[in-house]
Amino acid sequence: MILGISGSGHKEGESSAAVQAILKASELPSVYVSAADKQINGCTGCLRCVGDNICKVADDWPEIGALMSDADAIVFGAPNYFGMMNAIGHAIWERTYSFRHNSRFTLAGKLGVIVGTNDEAKQSVIPYVRSMMAANKMAVAGEMAVQGSAPCYRCGYGHHCVVGSVVGKHGFLDRIKAEHRPAHFADQCRAKEEAQKLGMVLQGIFG
Repeated sequence: MILGISGSGHKEGESSAAVQAILKASELPSVYVSAADKQINGCTGCLRCVGDNICKVADDWPEIGALMSDADAIVFGAPNYFGMMNAIGHAIWERTYSFRHNSRFTLAGKLGVIVGTNDEAKQSVIPYVRSMMAANKMAVAGEMAVQGSAPCYRCGYGHHCVVGSVVGKHGFLDRIKAEHRPAHFADQCRAKEEAQKLGMVLQGIFG
């Protein structure tokens, strides 16, 4: 089973679209999880996981953790916020501390594919997730970046906000038109090609 996880707070954002495109291209049995509607806290260091490598914190992560444990490969996508991966995405990986006890690594030997969203993802999200996969003894089979859309395009004030991304890129606008907005994943030809290739890599390994 291939597990796809979007760590984005937006259910239908570019992280979600890219992860699902990779799963579809693999043509393998898969499960997709969006963190957008889930409560995922950071690790508390309670150490209740030490005996059996199973997190005992009562939120939505243990369900994700069980899927990660069962998966043959994990396709993980998340956006860049403030020069680093978003907090939800970070919390998902921080909680894999529960998988690292008694000289045993629950995720050891599993394959990973990384999707980073927004312009700085190659310097933030992708290296971070790569390091977390390595810490869990996983092997990275591939990675890609996809263009995201800053919240400034949706907040209602972006056309005249002097500190926002819209004005920074286009100058002051009377209103934000379609031509000002970043392309959705469906219109990003290179990203779609990369997602297709990564899905075929997984197919070649597990198909």
